[in-house]
Amino acid sequence: MTRTRLALHGIALVVGAMVAFGVTNCSARPSSTGPRLDGWLITVYYTAVESYHVDPAESVRGCSRLECERGDSPLGEYPKGFVDAVQAEGTGRITSGPNAGRYLNWSHDLGYWLDDAPRDSRGQRLEPFVSAAADPGVLAAGTNFTIAECGTLDSGEKPPDEVCERIRSAHWTVRDEFTPGLGGPQHIDIYIGEEQGPDFTASPWYLSLKNAVIALR
Repeated sequence: MTRTRLALHGIALVVGAMVAFGVTNCSARPSSTGPRLDGWLITVYYTAVESYHVDPAESVRGCSRLECERGDSPLGEYPKGFVDAVQAEGTGRITSGPNAGRYLNWSHDLGYWLDDAPRDSRGQRLEPFVSAAADPGVLAAGTNFTIAECGTLDSGEKPPDEVCERIRSAHWTVRDEFTPGLGGPQHIDIYIGEEQGPDFTASPWYLSLKNAVIALR
């Protein structure tokens, strides 16, 4: 179940997002004894939340169960912004209607389906600040790493200290993958959990880091 993981990322502030992601407990930074690799592009992906999207609804069709490909069953009506976010990020939590509490998932080769969890490309549950995606020809599934240096934003500025410290303190594992050919030679996508409010893509968490350094474990 490969998913497209490419998007443009903003850098403005959403009040309370840092507390919601547990940034207040960042003192323990993981040690690493493996090689350090520089020149990486690091982006993020997340689980969309329906209630943060209030634009007009559109109908979605796909599979009503996991073991299905390119289905055509009606899956409900959801705000267009939510549906767009699901297609960009791979998954979204439904908060209204008969499917409230379930997830609308999407992949490049399977289309939409209803699920009980956000999924990685192997069908396992995505784990915030653990799951990462990479091109399998660059970093194999199961590769463990930490982010040793955050690099810079697209603007050339450093990312907010709280954001950098949080992603540096995490232990990441490649459990997901890009749509073949779209990841690039030194590109990692890290999963940071659910969006924490409206306009989440304008928050400091939805970012793109250039020239980051990773350390293999």
